[in-house]
Amino acid sequence: MTPTDAPVLFDTFATASGHRFGRATLNAPASLNALTLPMVDALAPQLRAWAHDPQIAGVLLDANSEKAFCAGGDVVGLYRAIRATPPGEVPSAPAAFFEREYRLDYQIHTYPKPFVCWGHGIVMGGGMGLMDGASHRVATERTRMAMPEITIGLFPDVGGSWMLSRLRGRLGLFLALTGASLNASDAHAAGMVDFIAPHAGHAALMDAIARARWAGEREADGAQLSHLIESLGAPPDLAASPLRANEARIDRVLGHDGLHDIAPRLAALAQDSDPWLALAGTTFSRGSPTSAALSVALQQRARHLSLADVFRLEWQAAVGCTRHADFPEGVRALLVDKDKSPRWQPAALADVTPALIEAHLRPHFTGAHPLADLQ
Repeated sequence: MTPTDAPVLFDTFATASGHRFGRATLNAPASLNALTLPMVDALAPQLRAWAHDPQIAGVLLDANSEKAFCAGGDVVGLYRAIRATPPGEVPSAPAAFFEREYRLDYQIHTYPKPFVCWGHGIVMGGGMGLMDGASHRVATERTRMAMPEITIGLFPDVGGSWMLSRLRGRLGLFLALTGASLNASDAHAAGMVDFIAPHAGHAALMDAIARARWAGEREADGAQLSHLIESLGAPPDLAASPLRANEARIDRVLGHDGLHDIAPRLAALAQDSDPWLALAGTTFSRGSPTSAALSVALQQRARHLSLADVFRLEWQAAVGCTRHADFPEGVRALLVDKDKSPRWQPAALADVTPALIEAHLRPHFTGAHPLADLQ
């Protein structure tokens, strides 16, 4: 047990086989469970301890909030650290945050035991990083997922380059460029979650886990866990999927062209009669041109890299964003001053040069890469 005011709560519960399940609960509802470095630094060692404990059969990660599993990383804190850093220097606190956050995400991707992520409510940015690597990704009737980093001058990180580049068709690129919001049906259709369950079934799942007998073997236990989640049934009145309804349209809009050809077609969606597509087009038009170009470059490279190499490349890109104008400006406009009028530099996609993108991706460290040990 951990103190009830801790940013992450930890507990274990017994099962019929004598094994236990670990439970980690994000516990910062006032901030929609925005991921902070103390939360990362609490999760990583506890997950490691459970991974090496033969009595722990699996892990459940959830959140103490009816509104959000995790609405993203604490980018306002990163903004303040960037603003306090002298020009030309690498902001040390953001660099450390990205390193440890990505290390945690990789730990979940490679976890040796069944790992359930109960993604109820808002799941964005850093929350996607926690969820994407879980072996059992569960959405509910109120799940809302997105990678909206283009609105703050960042890019879909936390392994987003890996995940989005592997979605079918042009979905991954569309989601990165538009920050489109997905409901549970959308996320399941895209392959971004494995199950849709009623949020009211959360307690029933925990009870079923407790009554089950576990083998202590990942494949067999994973299969049993899947059956338990499926037995919860589907949520009543589950919303239809606008992504599925518009998937062919998305592929036509993006085609197989480069970003400069795609951009006017995406921008034109802002006038579409479909409100979901119209919002996507509007978000793209108002987003950072540099973020758009950087997202495309990362997805192109991620297709040919290992997961560990993607996290290493994303770390370089994230640190690069802290040293350029758009990331702090985007956070300022959306979350600090809240004027929603970012002054992007450059302001037009035509002025985003290959050299600017390479400057974002250039290594900003000496010696071994901070994530060199990821295998």
